[in-house]
Amino acid sequence: MPLNDDDVREILRIIDESDLDELSIETEGFRLHVRKGTAADAGAADARSGDVLSRTPPERAPAPPEGALPAGETDGLQTVASPMLGTFYRAEAPGAQAFVEVGAQVAPDTTVCIIEVMKMMNSVPAGVSGTIAEIVSQNGQLVEYGEPLFRVKPEG
Repeated sequence: MPLNDDDVREILRIIDESDLDELSIETEGFRLHVRKGTAADAGAADARSGDVLSRTPPERAPAPPEGALPAGETDGLQTVASPMLGTFYRAEAPGAQAFVEVGAQVAPDTTVCIIEVMKMMNSVPAGVSGTIAEIVSQNGQLVEYGEPLFRVKPEG
């Protein structure tokens, strides 16, 4: 029996209220892996709880935009990585103003985008103080866990 959106929300609520740090659930054609923790623990954190979601089979994300720096070549910039597999959105609704643009100042808790997973919108914080130097992902693009979304020039 496949899980629906309400099932996933209930699982996330139970995990959030429990002492569990990690849970994996697999059903036919679906895999849910939830891990609570900090941005350092998960690579980047969901603004609410650090939840990490993935789906099986994984779908391929399009190649990064031309001119994007390859992983590891950051020129002193810090990467805001995707905390989960899902669809990347720069604004909270179609036609709305983007959360951030290149040159925007951000704090660690500044929402820089949202990632949609199974009709659930997950805010993604910058995780660092600084200036947005590059927007790596394209609006509406499928992104994978750990994929670069933004590059930030840290303060100082």
